[in-house]
Amino acid sequence: MFTVRFIRHAESAANAGAATSDPASIPLTPRGHDQAREVGNRFSAAPDLIVCSPFLRVQQTAAPTCARFTAAPVETWAVQEFTYLAPARCAHTTAEQRRPWVAQYWDAADPLAVDGPGAESFAAFMWRVSAALDRLAELPLASVALFGHGQFMQAVRWSITSRPLVIDTDAMRAFHTFDLAHPIANCAHFTAVHDGGIWSLS
Repeated sequence: MFTVRFIRHAESAANAGAATSDPASIPLTPRGHDQAREVGNRFSAAPDLIVCSPFLRVQQTAAPTCARFTAAPVETWAVQEFTYLAPARCAHTTAEQRRPWVAQYWDAADPLAVDGPGAESFAAFMWRVSAALDRLAELPLASVALFGHGQFMQAVRWSITSRPLVIDTDAMRAFHTFDLAHPIANCAHFTAVHDGGIWSLS
């Protein structure tokens, strides 16, 4: 039995309402750094592998855990957050200011739409989620700690529980409904289990 603990990053500047530009370089707040240290203390044993998103807020969240378990290898995978709005047009905006664009994107529910340079389609995002689960399932390990992001983790949970056959408009709307109904707080986690055949949530 193989287990993966998925952990959302700690409070970031964007979460706290600050204006941001580059999704990859948003840092943690001082409160977020305190939360990250608490996460590192939650582990009762070292994971066999620590996987991180390349985004700064995740790297900073994982740092105390990596420092505690220095023997555990650390790898950076393409498990970054779903960036569906083009970063250039979102430069120096807050989450509140982006809210109308967010609503417009999800209302359109076009899984192939790409908002602009640096943005990702929903279909490509879900392919990335599937690829990460496939890669995890092939690891000859007992446990992994994966530090990631809210919507990526939601997509993992939704994929495991809903098992969509196609990523179309209906699937995109179903995911968005799931995402809104089951929010993941900063530093919250869940465990997924692979039994050699399928994934399930523990």
